Amino acid sequence: MDVDRAISLVSAAGIELTDRRRNGADNGWSLSFSNGAELEVGDNGRVAASGKGAEAVASLLGLPDKPA
Repeated sequence: MDVDRAISLVSAAGIELTDRRRNGADNGWSLSFSNGAELEVGDNGRVAASGKGAEAVASLLGLPDKPA
């Protein structure tokens, strides 16, 4: 998934982007949202959500559920 598309989908749901920066390895983006979610969007299109609001953001982006 493209980083701009991810931001657009989450922002459209009323969750504000609070930080956007390149990750430490410089192979993708680290995004922070107002609900506590952190989103990693790789340059290869790989996306991973973590943090307090990760479930909501993952649902908006159609990401698979993490195994229990």
